[in-house]
Amino acid sequence: MSDDVVLHVKGRVLVGPEDVRDDLWVVGGRVSFERPRAGDDVRTVEGWALPGLVDAHCHVGLDRHGAVPADVAEKQALADRDAGTLLIRDAGSPSDTRWIDDRADLPEIIRAGRHIARTRRYIRGYAWEIEPEDLTGQVAREARRGDGWVKLVGDWIDRDLGDLSACWPRAALDAAIAEAHRLGARVTAHCFAEDSLRDLVEAGIDCVEHATGLTSETIPLFVEHDVAIVPTLVNIATFPTLAAGGEARFPRWSAHMRRLHARRHDTVRDAYDAGVRVYVGTDAGGSLPHGLVADEVAELVAAGLPPVEALSATTWAAREWLGRPGLTEGAAADLVVYDTDPRADLRVLAAPRRVVLNGRIVG
Repeated sequence: MSDDVVLHVKGRVLVGPEDVRDDLWVVGGRVSFERPRAGDDVRTVEGWALPGLVDAHCHVGLDRHGAVPADVAEKQALADRDAGTLLIRDAGSPSDTRWIDDRADLPEIIRAGRHIARTRRYIRGYAWEIEPEDLTGQVAREARRGDGWVKLVGDWIDRDLGDLSACWPRAALDAAIAEAHRLGARVTAHCFAEDSLRDLVEAGIDCVEHATGLTSETIPLFVEHDVAIVPTLVNIATFPTLAAGGEARFPRWSAHMRRLHARRHDTVRDAYDAGVRVYVGTDAGGSLPHGLVADEVAELVAAGLPPVEALSATTWAAREWLGRPGLTEGAAADLVVYDTDPRADLRVLAAPRRVVLNGRIVG
């Protein structure tokens, strides 16, 4: 579709969960709610339109072994796009994917730089592996490298202990998170277990990934400090397989992972009910394929979120949290069109009728 073609999206446009319009226009790649001048070449798309979906924990440029070539990263980004994901927060990657910014046919990526982990306390080939005295300096480097986010590994298996344990002393977290904030970056952390959460929250963390270790003691802290979570439940579903694989060497860790998995839905529901902000993220790009955003929305509903809230966690609320517009006047026309109302049946998210990115029909 050429740049001079006007797109008319008609049917129902979900500007917000309760703000529904009959149509919108795409002129010069931008959203407009005013009919353009007569004589323009107009193409019509009909259905239920949503802002482009958000995957707030995704790894473009990464697979289970580490960084991937550009052609593989492109296929990952296309898989997300074709599933309706048009905005990605890349929660840590060793790959340089800045070239994607020049591709109008690929999703927008908000990068968190590369993971920062304790030495020998994360997946090989993924992270900068450092000791606590170097944490502040590395956080500063990743804050400058990323797009307003930094990603820490908050806990991982301690081989001497044989179980998950926190990676960073409190003083190191205080200094590093303060430095990230001074540089204008927010900080998030990978956390499976319970014992890393209090220090991270009290040190000023902005978000926690996975958050399977939340309890009745730490959930109120998250509410008090307004710390969001991205549960990645489609990834947590792999815990039993991981536990089985580690049973022989680390039985304590395996039992812990099974307990976290067993209460995963209760954990998310309790956090949501208490007022913790919850957003959609798939953790695609490590061991999981891309394009799973609809599956993650369904998992949030299974955990107990109302369907409209689960939908908002990948659309309106998620975009506001990440500082990106939805379907507002003058915004880039990034939207997904469905056959039926996704608020009434979230299963339709798995089957977009049309995907429009930067004002162009790409799917």
